[in-house]
Amino acid sequence: MKNLIIRALTGIIFVFLLVGAIWFGPVTFVILFSIITGAVLWEFEGLLLTSRPDIKRVSHMLAAIYLFIATYFYAHDITSGVIFLPYILYLIGSFIGELYYKADDPIKNWTVKTMGQLYCAGSFSLLNFISVNPVSANSAIEYTPLFILAIFIFIWLDDTGAYLVGSLIGKHRMFERISPKKSWEGFFGGLGISLLGSLIFAWLVPSVVWYNWLGLTLTIVIFGTWGDLVESLLKRTLQVKDSGKFLPGHGGLLDRFDSVMLAIPAAYVYIQLFIQS
Repeated sequence: MKNLIIRALTGIIFVFLLVGAIWFGPVTFVILFSIITGAVLWEFEGLLLTSRPDIKRVSHMLAAIYLFIATYFYAHDITSGVIFLPYILYLIGSFIGELYYKADDPIKNWTVKTMGQLYCAGSFSLLNFISVNPVSANSAIEYTPLFILAIFIFIWLDDTGAYLVGSLIGKHRMFERISPKKSWEGFFGGLGISLLGSLIFAWLVPSVVWYNWLGLTLTIVIFGTWGDLVESLLKRTLQVKDSGKFLPGHGGLLDRFDSVMLAIPAAYVYIQLFIQS
C-alpha cells in the first residue's frame, strides 16, 4: 500500500511538472528538458557501460544538453547553424579520444556514445522543431506547446487504456519474448482511448483538421508502443528491471520516457508531411 501511494504521488507530481513546464513558456520548457535530456543519457550510458562514471560520461551528458539548447536556438531562428560547431567538434573528438584512452573495447564505447546521442539527445532535440508554431508554416516563428503536449497526453492516454483493458481482458500477447504483459487487447484499448482524446483536441483546435489529429494520434501510439518495447528489449538483454531510481516507485527517467523516444521523431515526420505542409 505504501509503495502504491508513493508511486501515485510521484506520478502526479511528474505529470504536473511536465505539463506546467511545457505550457508556461519556452524558458521553463528548455530548462526542464535540458535536465531530462542529460539525465536520460546518463541512465542510458549507465546501463551499457560497466565502468564507474568518469569525466568522459560527464562530457557526453553535457554534450547532449548542449545539443538540446542549441537546437532550440536554431529552430527558433535566434542563431545560425554555427551554434552546432562545438557539438560537431565534440563528436569528432569522441572518436579520436578512443585512440588514447586504451580501453579494452573501444568499439563498444564508440557505439554507446553514438547511440546515446542519437537515441536520447537527438530525440528530445526534435521537440524544439515541433515547438515552432507547427500549425502554419507562414506564421512568425514562436514557441507553441500544442503538439508537444499532445504527444505526452496521447502517450499517457494510451498507457492508461492499455493497462486497464489489458488487465481486464488481455489474452493475446504482442511480444511475449520481450514484454510478457503486453497484449493486443491492451494495445487496441489504449489506441481507442487515445483516438477519443484526439477528437477533443480536434474540437479545441479546429485549425488542424480532425483526420490529421487522428493520424497524428495513430502515429504516436504505434511508435510509442515500439519505443516501449525497444527499451524493454534493452533491459531484458541487460537483465535489469529499471533504468534507474530517479522516480520513486517508477524507476528511472528512461523508463518514463521510453515511449516518447520514438514517438517524438515519428510525430515530427507526420507534422512536417501532413500538417505544416
